[in-house]
Amino acid sequence: MVDVREADEPVDETELAIEGALRPSSLAEFVGQQKVRGQMQLLLDAARIQQRPADHILLSGPPGLGKTTLAMIVAYESGRPLRLSSGPAIQHAGDLAALLSSLTPGEVLFIDEVHRMARSAEEMLYLAMEDFRIDIMVGKGAGATSIPLDLAPFTLVGATTRSGLLPNPLRDRFGFTAHLEYYEPEELERVIERSAAMLGVTLPPAARAEIARRSRGTPRIANRLLRRVRDYLVVHGRTGADIAAVDAALDLYDVDRIGLDRLDRAVLDALVRRFRGGPVGLGTLSVAVGEEPDTIESVVEPYLVRIGFMGRTPRGRIAMPEAYAHMGVPAADSVLGFNDL
Repeated sequence: MVDVREADEPVDETELAIEGALRPSSLAEFVGQQKVRGQMQLLLDAARIQQRPADHILLSGPPGLGKTTLAMIVAYESGRPLRLSSGPAIQHAGDLAALLSSLTPGEVLFIDEVHRMARSAEEMLYLAMEDFRIDIMVGKGAGATSIPLDLAPFTLVGATTRSGLLPNPLRDRFGFTAHLEYYEPEELERVIERSAAMLGVTLPPAARAEIARRSRGTPRIANRLLRRVRDYLVVHGRTGADIAAVDAALDLYDVDRIGLDRLDRAVLDALVRRFRGGPVGLGTLSVAVGEEPDTIESVVEPYLVRIGFMGRTPRGRIAMPEAYAHMGVPAADSVLGFNDL
């Protein structure tokens, strides 16, 4: 069974290579996020005309919507090299100092999950972003001295899935901030059409629409499901997929018709059957399905809340009427009436 959600799991090199090949290399090729694309195009064009590095950019939004891809596009459109790093990898100010001091003029530095940097590194980044300079402390105690180090001008592209955890001084130093939204099915169909052509898979419109419907509004998931359909076709000696082949492939990987997988359905099943609609606490719910509370809260809940299957109340999680209909359970079995919320 394939897990179509984001997780901190190692991904093999083949999967990474395929994902990289499917990424658009320019804003003209990038599908969706029309408003953000227009804003970034203006930002990059102005920087190119003035022959200066682009302003620092903060990209926020759920995983899989294209933040890393947009960072790569910033470097490509600017004609500059790209340096990749991540917040969890920068746990000391010295880590950031080493990274910043090695940048070349105009280089684009991408820091994924920027909100997870160490606090000491965040404070060093303030001065670096504003004045392209850092202060390095040498020695300890009363004999410690600060040595200023000038940096080459650079563009920082920060990505975060939890912008609320960014301190205000850091957020304010970004010249441009953008929030990426979930994709509409029509936009996902265009993503799938482009990726299918690159993978050599023939998909009629109905097959593309079916994959898009199960992709949870996320291009990365759409591409993953498309690759699973491609695997199914390869094994069965086919080059094109009709709607029946898409259904068979995705049903095999336990992805239902609205994109819910095994864990999503386990959470809903616990809510509507075991706890009769709730409310139920996060800890109790996580024990019931055998998953960590953080996984339930950060991976499962956002999508279930977004599609109206789950509600969050001060008393705990509850199942909404749509969840009962999807799971085939009468809503009258709920302990808590919806009019009582």
